[in-house]
Amino acid sequence: MRTPRQQETPEAARGRVLVVEDEFLIASAVESDLNDGGFEVVAVANTANGAVALARETRPDLIIMDIRLVGGRDGVDAALEIFGETGIRCVFATAHADAQCKARAVAASPLGWLQKPYGREALLGAVEHAMETLRPA
Repeated sequence: MRTPRQQETPEAARGRVLVVEDEFLIASAVESDLNDGGFEVVAVANTANGAVALARETRPDLIIMDIRLVGGRDGVDAALEIFGETGIRCVFATAHADAQCKARAVAASPLGWLQKPYGREALLGAVEHAMETLRPA
């Protein structure tokens, strides 16, 4: 788990995002793509427990949640706990989105799914769509 970002962010940030990804290079690329797209990455976690702790601390608008994580819990477990406690929703990112996994995830009210490997455009499109869904009409 990396600590929350202490950097100054532009006032015009398009939304605050927590990235949960246990592959360092993927996490770095996602963080860079989101920052380049005008979003504020509040923190990066690599475990389910880290994700829960950082979500409580940073209160992001949205979470990009990898499903398969190091440790004893997966991203669905983390998303369910976070959503239950805070109402914060996620976009799941995975290479293994089988029907059983998706059925478990429904209770977390996900805002989308990214199939790995995904590119910058797919990531930003999913996050933009999720942020639009979260904004009051």
